[in-house]
Amino acid sequence: MSLWGILDRVERLRGLDRVGDPVQKGAQAIFRGRLADLLHGVWLGHPLHPAIITVPYGAWTSAAVLDAIPGGTPAATLLIGVGTATAPAAAVTGVNDWAALTPEQRRVGLVHAAANVIAVGLYAGSLAARLTGRKSLGKRLSYAGLGVLSVSAYVGGHLAYRQAASVNEAAPLLHRVPEGWQDVCGFSALAEGKPLVSHVGETPVLVTRKGEAVHVMVEHCGHNTGPLGDGQLTQVDGVDCVVCPWHGSTFRLDDGGVVHGPAATGQPMLRTRVVDGRVQAALP
Repeated sequence: MSLWGILDRVERLRGLDRVGDPVQKGAQAIFRGRLADLLHGVWLGHPLHPAIITVPYGAWTSAAVLDAIPGGTPAATLLIGVGTATAPAAAVTGVNDWAALTPEQRRVGLVHAAANVIAVGLYAGSLAARLTGRKSLGKRLSYAGLGVLSVSAYVGGHLAYRQAASVNEAAPLLHRVPEGWQDVCGFSALAEGKPLVSHVGETPVLVTRKGEAVHVMVEHCGHNTGPLGDGQLTQVDGVDCVVCPWHGSTFRLDDGGVVHGPAATGQPMLRTRVVDGRVQAALP
């Protein structure tokens, strides 16, 4: 059986929820509000976890190369120390993102996390061995850590590319919008404070009005495709926003910018105009 086939089976292992559900509740109790937004990468406009993990992963991978070069062991030891010291930051951002995933994604995420814990333990052991003069043992432990880390990276790739975890799931819907200006609805059908759900081609869109201005965004939330048409309208810092009813991601209505996570990227928007009393929309 292929590796991805094994992970597909892991997605259906409900027994993992006995571990995952309490951890999820604990993570959500700890990471809330601005702290959760910070760790999601809302301020960055991109998930923070993939950016953070490049530090420990890069340090540990570089250490493996240096260990294979004569005289490179001292530098490799330093890099293993850097990787081990920065791993907790990567773990915190990862747990915060993981807590907002679907049950199937969280089950695979537990495997990813378990592999990372083992890898960090091996690298910590390697660092301790090197600092106490057992360089040969230190090298063996670090190479073992690299092997486990490679498995973890594969599982992380499965989460991102097969399960679409922490990616903007609304973006593909934007690609299905036909070229040119498309009819959306009548302008008279719009009232301030009452969003309307329509379609542009096959793509569901959320249409809102502010005075004479009309805004159109993809209606499925980019975090997990939640129905923004069922969401609550609110104001954040005086700006009109919509809150996803599934996980609370909050987007500005005028430009789709993300205000609160777990979404870390903005909601796709369309250009709009009003012609002969009809609202029309087109690709950006």
